[in-house]
Amino acid sequence: MTDSSFLSLVPHPNAPSGVVRRVAARAEPAGPDLLRIHYVLEADLRDVRVPSPAAVAARADNLWTHTCFEAFVGLAGSPRYLELNFSPSGQWAAYRFESYRQGMAPAELDAVPRLTVHRGTERLELQAEVRLSAMALFRGTVSDAPPDRRLRIALRTVVEDREGRLSYWALGHPPGQPDFHHTDSFSLTLELPATL
Repeated sequence: MTDSSFLSLVPHPNAPSGVVRRVAARAEPAGPDLLRIHYVLEADLRDVRVPSPAAVAARADNLWTHTCFEAFVGLAGSPRYLELNFSPSGQWAAYRFESYRQGMAPAELDAVPRLTVHRGTERLELQAEVRLSAMALFRGTVSDAPPDRRLRIALRTVVEDREGRLSYWALGHPPGQPDFHHTDSFSLTLELPATL
């Protein structure tokens, strides 16, 4: 992987993975309300449990209990955020939170996330395009002022090895057990353009 726009994710020290060589991700705007996220997992994929393609690429819960790519997205200055889960099976999930692990509810989408998955013997790639306008990030403000379009993002990956052990990958980890929701983990900032 030579593209410098990818950021390397590191395993949580309490759940390292000996089978994974590298996990990396990047996020970029693909339009005024469209976020594109690209993940790369490098490993001998015979040692990784990768979910098989689903008959229907639909919403599903508990995707994080197996190999799954995740993004947590919030607006700068707001405690609200979204949890987005993308499975190599083509299934996806979207949840909204009012604050840290509080007020969880399914996030209603105007459009299903568009997932593209490429799998080789040593590399698994997933690209997700998600329309953010539908997910209440920019709604519910008490002001008529334009919303802040700076996003705070946490990029995550869960990897399941062939023995069923999970490792947790992120740009950084807070102290203690793996916690993908922790506010310290929203370390990437990205501004969505008002127009293209």
